[in-house]
Amino acid sequence: MNTAIDKIHNILEQLSLQAQQIDQQNKQAKSHKVIQENDIFSEALFLTHSDLFHPYVLEVKKQTHELSRLLAAKKNNLAHSRLLQIEQQISALRNALNSNSELHKEPEQRLVAMKARRYKKAAQAVMQSSHNLHNKLNETFEFERRLIEMIEARELQRQKATAKVSQQLSEEVLALHQRLGRCRQAISKLEREIAQTNKF
Repeated sequence: MNTAIDKIHNILEQLSLQAQQIDQQNKQAKSHKVIQENDIFSEALFLTHSDLFHPYVLEVKKQTHELSRLLAAKKNNLAHSRLLQIEQQISALRNALNSNSELHKEPEQRLVAMKARRYKKAAQAVMQSSHNLHNKLNETFEFERRLIEMIEARELQRQKATAKVSQQLSEEVLALHQRLGRCRQAISKLEREIAQTNKF
């Protein structure tokens, strides 16, 4: 039985190295963040809770020490069931380590989908913003046109008016010109903002 335990120790040393390498790769993979904090194995198979492989290897090492202790105490039935459990755990670990890239394929796809959704949302926001700015610009152009019409109408009235009414109309024309100036400033500002959103 000792040769069997030595064999298990050798297998666990190899699995330990493999697990540490893969854990390191996974920590750097963006797709791993999607499945972070999810246990790799079920509670039926391992007591360990981790999204990394190495803690599971450590659990099997602990189980192997326990197996040695049971054998030394001649508790063969318990040792036999412990050995079966260790074999299951090693098999599960090997399969999971070998299919690590498969394990990350679905999260990778989810990550791509999330990025695409974020990009679409950002593009829609820019489009919406641009659309709103164009509407606002059209409204401001319409306001400018009405102000020009009002100025022209007051100017015509002023030419035919008495001195008193002419003075009042002049003040109105001046106020309308001030509003027209502010309106044209708003148009320039909107045109700059539209040019800015078109860069995205």
